[in-house]
Amino acid sequence: MARIENLLKNYEQHVTIPWSKTNAGPERVWFAVYEPTEEMRLRMRYGDFKNATASAGHEWVEIDLTNIFPEWLAAEEYKESYFDQPEDLVYLLEDLIPHIANLVKESFAAAKDPENTVFALTGVSGLFGVGRVSDLISKLEQDIVGRLLCFFPGQYSGNTYRFLDARDGWNYLAVPITSEESVY
Repeated sequence: MARIENLLKNYEQHVTIPWSKTNAGPERVWFAVYEPTEEMRLRMRYGDFKNATASAGHEWVEIDLTNIFPEWLAAEEYKESYFDQPEDLVYLLEDLIPHIANLVKESFAAAKDPENTVFALTGVSGLFGVGRVSDLISKLEQDIVGRLLCFFPGQYSGNTYRFLDARDGWNYLAVPITSEESVY
């Protein structure tokens, strides 16, 4: 539990830092990095992150991606054929990340004060095996008006993020918020 407490404490400190309106899209992305084994503990604490955001004078919009893949596939007209020939699903998956990006952009547009809002991506582990977080962030970064907080199950080291410790990491300039002792 101490790791999630430290992550929350570091987030509380970070969210109170004044936001520059001149930051580029990639500088408006925050990754709250946590051990994948802490997923359930973290989910129980989303309300605390929301409260910390409100205490800092910002709005909070949660965008839960936990069930995004099954919901998206269920809406496909020919979904039954993919169960018969799952290898054909690879062609359909090319449309998943753009679909998710559009949903997130709709959340940006629907916010009452988007420039003062933390848009929290939760449940990104729902993309495991079907999409890459890095591809999603790339499609969103130029449209972020407030801050995009991605709750990221994996590891961070030297500007490299590894999603669920399952593949090679990628370099990204997002602001990491970790469970390490505070550096603020």
